[in-house]
Amino acid sequence: MIVSDYAEASSDKPEITVWNRQRQVPVDLKRLRTDAKRAVLLVEELSTRRLLPEDISVVLVSDRRIALLHRDYMQIFGATDVITFEHGDVFISVETARRQAVEFGSSLEKELCLYLIHGLLHLVGFDDHSAEDAAIMNKLQAQLLERLVE
Repeated sequence: MIVSDYAEASSDKPEITVWNRQRQVPVDLKRLRTDAKRAVLLVEELSTRRLLPEDISVVLVSDRRIALLHRDYMQIFGATDVITFEHGDVFISVETARRQAVEFGSSLEKELCLYLIHGLLHLVGFDDHSAEDAAIMNKLQAQLLERLVE
């Protein structure tokens, strides 16, 4: 069974919705919903580039699904961790998050939060196309993740 859950925001904050569209890895959606609401506030706090979209959808998917998105929209073959569309959709591969958590001695929840923050930073105008921009984004992600999971 595919489970969906969502987080409602106050009227002056973006609404963030979390959908679980994968079956391979169990996810604590209640916790992710809470983390998503907090992440929106943290990203909005630091952003001077642009505002987050009014509606943000976080969609948890399989490696197979994210690989198709990666190919169709970026012409890159293979799975990736997160893909963000500027209108507010953030797709996260839960299978990749699980693998990376094991590789880096982290937890699935922490990896999902990292990918969520990464997607939100893209939505407010940060990118990671150059080494310099990636370094800036990585530093911000680490700071925000630390605040989020404290």
